[in-house]
Amino acid sequence: MIGKEQLMNILLAPHVTEKTSLVMQNHNQYAFRVRRSATKPQIRAAVELMFEVKVSGVQVVNETGKTRKFGKTIGRTQDWKKAYVSLAAGQTIDLEAKPKA
Repeated sequence: MIGKEQLMNILLAPHVTEKTSLVMQNHNQYAFRVRRSATKPQIRAAVELMFEVKVSGVQVVNETGKTRKFGKTIGRTQDWKKAYVSLAAGQTIDLEAKPKA
């Protein structure tokens, strides 16, 4: 079993864009940047621990890094993972407040 300290490190940041704000309003889903090694059960446990809400589902998207030019050198940004967390009816997360744990 994974400890509380490790669960606190699963979620990196909320991912707020125009698309995710529409999903928040219409489907009661929240998007987070998560560690690339995180699994769906770990993400569920981390959100329930940090925000004291009931999670009804988790969808994960692996985002590939983009190719960038740095002067003459061609580089690549890092791959990352995004999680869409669906909450039970009547539950909300205040992203501006500090986490409880």
